[in-house]
Amino acid sequence: MADLEYAKRGLVGVLTPQANTTVEPEFKILWPDGVGMINARMTSDKGTIVDRLYDYVDQIEATFDRFANAPIDVACFGCTGASYLIGRAREAEICDSISSNRGYPFVTAARAVCDSFMALGAKRIGLASPYPPDLTESSIGYWESAGFNVAEVASAFNPDSDFHPIYSLQASSAAESLKLLEHKNLDAIVMLGTGMPTLKPILDVADWAGPPVTSCMLSLAWRTVLYLDDEEPEEANMLAWSQGTAWRARMPNIKPARN
Repeated sequence: MADLEYAKRGLVGVLTPQANTTVEPEFKILWPDGVGMINARMTSDKGTIVDRLYDYVDQIEATFDRFANAPIDVACFGCTGASYLIGRAREAEICDSISSNRGYPFVTAARAVCDSFMALGAKRIGLASPYPPDLTESSIGYWESAGFNVAEVASAFNPDSDFHPIYSLQASSAAESLKLLEHKNLDAIVMLGTGMPTLKPILDVADWAGPPVTSCMLSLAWRTVLYLDDEEPEEANMLAWSQGTAWRARMPNIKPARN
């Protein structure tokens, strides 16, 4: 590990979709003291969300080259949708190849969520999805291929946005979809997508009657930090993150924008 002024605990290299407005702000809240981050934007000129997701995967090695010789300790993929489309086997091949070629672990958001479920002993899961129906279906297929039973799905999809149907979502939309799952028979809930703001809704239900809640961003940060600290996923450390113990103090007091 290089002795970097702003990364005494380790340096994380993050791959982020080109127009995502959530990954950096949520990581800023989630990273503990001593974790530094550098970011590379994945770019695509494809016309649909699905085509862009495939394009991000095709360009993944070229995106890593943008980090040059930065002394990265762990890299992470701040995009979940691509994993659903390429499937778990191809995703594992890519992660193994990156780790072998680059010399550090490569964590995807989807695999981090799977590790979260396994640490919690969760089998029956609920999804709070910001995706259009086709990508939600692909997501269900991914989780079920990993051995989880997707028992409930609540939608927060916003088809009317002029910007982006996922990145334009507000935390209130995410919270509403989450509340629909509170009293369902579930072992755990994941708020999908790295573009939907999830941290405030997760804090708001830290002591609710429902099951543990994570999100793609929360699980990705948790798993990345475990790699940095050379620790294994366990129920106790996952619950500490899910309940906000590990990051609550860094959550800003966000006030509504003035007109």
